[in-house]
Amino acid sequence: MDRLLLDALNAARAEKRRVVLATALPGGAQALLVDGLRTQGTLDTDAALLAAAEESLVSDKARTLATVEGEIFLRPFNPPLRLIIVGAVHIAQSLAPMAALCGYAVTVTDPRRAWATEARFPAVDLVRGWPEDLLKRDPPDRRTAVVVLTHDPKIDDPALVEALRSEAFYVAALGSRKTHAARVERLSPVLEADRLARLAAPAGLDIGAISPAEIAVSVMAQMTLALRGSKGGTGSGSNTGNGS
Repeated sequence: MDRLLLDALNAARAEKRRVVLATALPGGAQALLVDGLRTQGTLDTDAALLAAAEESLVSDKARTLATVEGEIFLRPFNPPLRLIIVGAVHIAQSLAPMAALCGYAVTVTDPRRAWATEARFPAVDLVRGWPEDLLKRDPPDRRTAVVVLTHDPKIDDPALVEALRSEAFYVAALGSRKTHAARVERLSPVLEADRLARLAAPAGLDIGAISPAEIAVSVMAQMTLALRGSKGGTGSGSNTGNGS
């Protein structure tokens, strides 16, 4: 591999960009594709190659693309997955281990120390403080999801503002449609309409979830849909059990 190409690949990964290394199996010509754009290399690219590279990133799997010149091997390098849960509540106790099993590094943040305890969240990164401070200090990238669960506007709203201003691929908040309408009214003066439209609320797919564990399943499913690029992945849910 060309040293300059390797250096560029490592630099892009350090910046948590979405990268695909394309290699022509006959001949070995290569191209580096960063965030869907060809940045450098000797391999020519076209729309078909860029589309195949995007599919490889979405699936997190290497693949080969057949062309008239021969096969091209596509190897994706995605940033690590991360989930930030705002609110050390019962739903979070189910959602955190589910997300960990799906490959996410999970952080639970809550200023209420009686809730954010190691006993309630074993083997989870706990940040006892105001969630917006965490989000300002370490802004979510495009492989980060943020799920807001406290039902307390003084905790939830500032966190949502920071999350919706970030590159997070999924931002969701618990609550009924009535609760969400009031939330939108509060946040409209500080957030543009297109950013507010990114918010999945009520959080989760409509599967009739009632218990905290069932709601966590619905949120995990919607988050996966958003990650994998299927249509409707970040639209509003309508779980009847998501509270008011």
